Amino acid sequence: MSCTTILVGKKASYDGSTIIARDDDSGSGRYDPKKFVVVAPQEQPRHYRSVLSHVEIDLPDNPCRYSIVPNVLPNRGILAEAGVNERNVAMSATETIAVNERVLAADPLVALQSADEANGKPETPGGIGEEDIITLILPYVSTAREGVKRLAELLETYGTYESNGIIISDVDEIWYVETIGGHHWIARRVPDDKCAIIPNQLGIDYFDFDDAFSDAREFMCSADLQEFIETHHLGRAAGTQGGMNGGHCNPRIVFGTATAKDHIYNTPRAWYMYRYLDPADAENLTPESDDIPWCLEPENAVTVEDVDFLLGSHFEGTPYDPYGTQGTEESRHRYRPIGINRTGHMVAMQIRPYAPVESRSIMWISYGSGAFTTSAPFYANVDDTPAYLRDTMPEVSTDCLYWTNRLIATLADAHFYETSNAVEGFSEDVRSFGHRLVERTDDALAIAGATDAPSVTARLAAANDEMAEYLRSRNTKLLGDVLYTSSNLMHNSFAMSDRWN
Repeated sequence: MSCTTILVGKKASYDGSTIIARDDDSGSGRYDPKKFVVVAPQEQPRHYRSVLSHVEIDLPDNPCRYSIVPNVLPNRGILAEAGVNERNVAMSATETIAVNERVLAADPLVALQSADEANGKPETPGGIGEEDIITLILPYVSTAREGVKRLAELLETYGTYESNGIIISDVDEIWYVETIGGHHWIARRVPDDKCAIIPNQLGIDYFDFDDAFSDAREFMCSADLQEFIETHHLGRAAGTQGGMNGGHCNPRIVFGTATAKDHIYNTPRAWYMYRYLDPADAENLTPESDDIPWCLEPENAVTVEDVDFLLGSHFEGTPYDPYGTQGTEESRHRYRPIGINRTGHMVAMQIRPYAPVESRSIMWISYGSGAFTTSAPFYANVDDTPAYLRDTMPEVSTDCLYWTNRLIATLADAHFYETSNAVEGFSEDVRSFGHRLVERTDDALAIAGATDAPSVTARLAAANDEMAEYLRSRNTKLLGDVLYTSSNLMHNSFAMSDRWN
């Protein structure tokens, strides 16, 4: 399993924006190159066929433009992963989660079944999954709620072959959807004054059926979910009927898992994020607590820098930091860190209420292991993206951001403390430049009073190109600095002065 998610409600963020962010981590032993591209309406398929599940779906003929950060290699399909459309709806898909065996027995996952030619049995397609979700939803919705409803229709019609958490946001709302078995689902709106944290576990810990089946202000779900719980005896809360307790339940207990592996791989990440964002309330929690809340009210307003730090973090300041000096050799490698070697990208999508709709959405993008890089801002509402982030090649090359960051991380990892100042300086420079560039671009648009879409889009694209060129220059310098330091520390280094000291 892989990926870590942070969701920041508009009253919990530093500037009133909604922010959704996720590390896209490859499976163990795999490293997936990433690119940043725009999908124009004419490029969107009208008939879709999944590479992994072979499901085929006719799509509407009215898609809008959207920007995504997918895999470079097409062997597992598009895997759009993170995207924002021109209507300022953002999606991150998916956070891999797990449901328990009772759920899987009651509503099995919809897996591809190969043809059996000997017995004349044709192939049976599977359902939809991470490969498909953004492509099937993002170009067709104008609000986050619309996105939840379209996703629900697809899940109920085609099913899914995996358990996933899907995030959909707009300028006002953030919705988090979790799949329950093959066809069922639940969704909860992130409270405006709170952050939600999800580390590869079914995370929603409170669900209000009364709201879901009335106004749906904060909750939505499959129409038969209550009956599904009762019929299959999924409820576990003592003294309740079918898991219900006054019209609400804890989905984490009803549908989720809590295993020894969760305590190594998942709950420590939630604990560290909670500890950072709300230290007072986290005092009684441990890395192996099963009751870490899904959402919290942060002690301070959350910034992009906070998100960037957390999604690249490795238990700094604790005995569990693999680069640390506290604890023991065992404790420093006891738990799976958030910022890991196989992170493909981190994308934080910020939708700003104070900006005009044409320039409202920013995608803060970083490629590679978060401990050795930082995110930079790129406007989403553009017709094309900078070549430095767009034209990632399958082969290693310093001509693109992805491979440059991967090379820097691998060199710096071996000499963490000796290279840390260079990495920290790089991060400060990039984020400072990025904030100044966004403010300067916003001001220029306001002064120009540009209202025609082509003019605005061109200005945003120019700002993106400027950010990319700065990244190219600054990454090249960092690579040189890290290479120099690592070269001096090679095990076969020797000088006559060493011999006579």
